Amino acid sequence: MAESELTGLSAAGEAAAYRIAQEAITNAVRHGQATEVRVGLALDDSVLRVSVQDNGVGFHPWRTTPGVGLTSMKERAAALGGSVEVR
Repeated sequence: MAESELTGLSAAGEAAAYRIAQEAITNAVRHGQATEVRVGLALDDSVLRVSVQDNGVGFHPWRTTPGVGLTSMKERAAALGGSVEVR
């Protein structure tokens, strides 16, 4: 669900947002046994926010060593000056 008009994103920004959301969905289903996943997009003051919520079992990020998926999401975001927050 897009909360605002998503025009003006760079190709790199679009690709990073897509891949980050894709990996988050994969993780939610594969590791969290989620049966429902909601992806939200919002563009505020040239900042794209991608949110992914699910009904999975979750995990404790401070007790878990980040795997390839979470690491790649963080690297993709950082390459464009962004960040990833897991709650």
